[in-house]
Amino acid sequence: MKPPKKTLFERLTNRYLLVVRNEENLEEKSTVSFTYAKLLVICTTLFLVIFISSLFLSKTLLSKWFDPKYEVAAQKKQLILLAHRLDSLAQEEDRKEKFIQNFQRILRGDTSSGFVDPTQELKAKTSAKTISAMKLSPADSIFRKEFEQSQYSFESLKSQYRELQQLFFFTPITGFISDKYDGKKGHYGVDIVAKTNEPVKCAADGTVVLSSWTQDAGYVIAVQHRGNLVSVYKHNATILKKVGSFVNAGDILAIVGNSGEMTDGPHLHFELWYNGSSLNPEDFVTF
Repeated sequence: MKPPKKTLFERLTNRYLLVVRNEENLEEKSTVSFTYAKLLVICTTLFLVIFISSLFLSKTLLSKWFDPKYEVAAQKKQLILLAHRLDSLAQEEDRKEKFIQNFQRILRGDTSSGFVDPTQELKAKTSAKTISAMKLSPADSIFRKEFEQSQYSFESLKSQYRELQQLFFFTPITGFISDKYDGKKGHYGVDIVAKTNEPVKCAADGTVVLSSWTQDAGYVIAVQHRGNLVSVYKHNATILKKVGSFVNAGDILAIVGNSGEMTDGPHLHFELWYNGSSLNPEDFVTF
């Protein structure tokens, strides 16, 4: 009589014993009891763990090497950054081009686009009377009172100007000194002869406190720096900054010229004033 066939549940739950013996003496080393159901659960669990781990790695660490979408996304991001940089460079180039065009227009004396040439305006105002007959404006009087009174002391005070020695002064203009500083003779600065239409640059960071025309010095601009230091630029052909404008060292303030009565040719008269006393610019600025 044949034994009845076992059901699937019975086959899965039937217990088996795995015995490990020594081949030479058949000594029993270890035994493992298992069922097909237990073995199936272990294999399924191991497969799921390997599958999930592989899927996680393929989406994170391995995606940089094997997933083409990651490389495409990285390239798109880089292209966007390059496009932003290109737009910034184009805008900067456009601003520089406009600045150069405006500067060239100023040098040509072009009064279009709302620009008014100070020299042309001065000629229109003085067409009915000569410069020698003109009276000093209030701005001239204040300027002369503050910076050119004869009561200032012109002795060497280098011990009091130690803080100025720590400042970095930008060279206002490139040229050679035709007349040096001499306080006893009333020459409170240095005269620098330069090329025609040479830009006059600011010696240090500061704020423009005077931007006007005087009878003696012509077009004058003065900048207030830190530490009660004032730099003055005289005899300019035109002025490019207004009162109240903040300027950095090296910024263009004016164009070298020959304006005013007390001049004998195109040059820049450069002065330094500290706490109401004039200084020799050559002690602080390299020309």
